[in-house]
Amino acid sequence: LAPWVPVVGLEIHAQISSNSKLFSGSQVQFAAPPNSLVSFFDASLPGTLPVLNRRCVEAAVMTGLALNCSINKKSLFDRKHYFYADLPAGYQITQQRVPIAVNGSLSYSLCIDNKMSQMVTKTVRIKQIQLEQDSGKSLHDDTRSQTLVDLNRAGVGLMEVVMEPDMCCGEEAAAAVRELQLILQTLGSSQAVMAEGQLRVDANVSVHHLGESYGVRTEVKNINSIRFLAKAVDYEIQRQIEELEKGGTILNETRAFDSKLGCTVPMRDKEGKQDYRFMPEPNLPPLILYDAKSLPANLNHQQVVNIDWIHERLPDLPSVKRAKLVERYGILPEHSFTLLNEDGLTEFFENVVKQTQMKPKRVIGWILNDLLSYLKQHSLTVKESPVSSFLLADLLNLLEKKEISSTAAKQVLAELWKGEGKTPLEIVKEKKLELIQDQKELEQICQAVIDGQENEVIMMVLG
Repeated sequence: LAPWVPVVGLEIHAQISSNSKLFSGSQVQFAAPPNSLVSFFDASLPGTLPVLNRRCVEAAVMTGLALNCSINKKSLFDRKHYFYADLPAGYQITQQRVPIAVNGSLSYSLCIDNKMSQMVTKTVRIKQIQLEQDSGKSLHDDTRSQTLVDLNRAGVGLMEVVMEPDMCCGEEAAAAVRELQLILQTLGSSQAVMAEGQLRVDANVSVHHLGESYGVRTEVKNINSIRFLAKAVDYEIQRQIEELEKGGTILNETRAFDSKLGCTVPMRDKEGKQDYRFMPEPNLPPLILYDAKSLPANLNHQQVVNIDWIHERLPDLPSVKRAKLVERYGILPEHSFTLLNEDGLTEFFENVVKQTQMKPKRVIGWILNDLLSYLKQHSLTVKESPVSSFLLADLLNLLEKKEISSTAAKQVLAELWKGEGKTPLEIVKEKKLELIQDQKELEQICQAVIDGQENEVIMMVLG
């Protein structure tokens, strides 16, 4: 029998990094008191109208350009109707027909068999990026059997990034989302902090036999961590294969990932497909963007979005940053991935290199093997490290000048982790860890050892 082929596609909602919401002037702030950031428009009071936030448009254009998309100079807004307590209007404003960006691609790398030295680069196609507003948040109080609604999040600007079904396992999905997260953070178009709901992933998963058409897909909704994404996708692939092999059928349903149990659970079926009754948004005109060629001379530059102007100001993307690290410091490509993947680690490494005579290739070993493993062991971020880049550079300088051995350096590092405010040199002197450079002094020590162990020396000579 032909082998099973898993197929994975992702839909990612990234919260746009903006001071105010997509269509209203309400402030955007995480964990504000419930319903404290709600304008009349967010609450859907009659007679209120949407006003498009320029910052959100620019962030979407910037993201589209970074993901190699074509930017549509004319895009349209639509109403997507569904009824839920946290959606007061009864519809969401989105871009169903003509989104702001289409036909892009994202390259990402992953290890083969967990070996950092063997990495492959893959590409996933980006179908589209669309602007849309977020819904509010329902808080279910089981003890009182009631649902409370917080509309602070209602109307917050989102970019929905739709990836084509080009992936085949949890590891690939996780690597693609991590790369996207780094790109968004580099651009500043989204803070993309998953723990705060700024990046939420829906995974579409199906399996089929090689040579056959795609199987029925399920959608695992609202995955809020990269680690959980990998687990959810792999679990769902395995579940579908087992179900089909015992003669069962896969339902076209929405599922959720239970991180405590490590499995997906059914939420609702999609068999009777919901009719969202899409219609053009009557209160918003088409969104018109310009480039250097099409920019009319008489237009106020503050009133338009110029695609070329944004393109010229794109920062170095993670792939370029990695290449520069490898070229500048002579480190291995796989080490450049680790430096970029850990928030603040690149800056830490570069600061140590600037302050030490040790070669970058040796510095990276201390940072990845000693610093990073300690931080992970104690669940600390780079910014929370008790050992600063200045202290580590001091220690590595002592080692480079051959004032201490590498064994002694590890002892000093263990003392530095305690965060007692001592310098590496103070610890070296306190613990008497210096290497003795004076040959006469070394000869005297050796002679003293021989003199104190005469019997053993005679035995060794005779033996």
